[in-house]
Amino acid sequence: MQNMVKQIVDMDRKAREITDSAQLEKVQTEKDIATMREQIRSEYLERARKRIEANEPKERAAAEEDWKKREARYQALSEEMDQAYEKKAAEWAEQLAARVIGA
Repeated sequence: MQNMVKQIVDMDRKAREITDSAQLEKVQTEKDIATMREQIRSEYLERARKRIEANEPKERAAAEEDWKKREARYQALSEEMDQAYEKKAAEWAEQLAARVIGA
């Protein structure tokens, strides 16, 4: 009987050791996963920063080119409006005065 109790106690002790070992392994694995996750995140951010840095001159040049096109278009429109004003300023003034007066 005493031998049986001893076996039960030994089995319980071994089960606790296995459980404790598994718990420690679980904690260590969680730490390893957190470390790996942070390392992967850092590597990803570094690659993204390098891509941004590499693409920045191209994007800046494209934006500058787009700005020049828009500026030229608006300059042309402004010149057209100035020319139209020069040609029709007197006519528009007469029309406006006539509408105001009611003629």
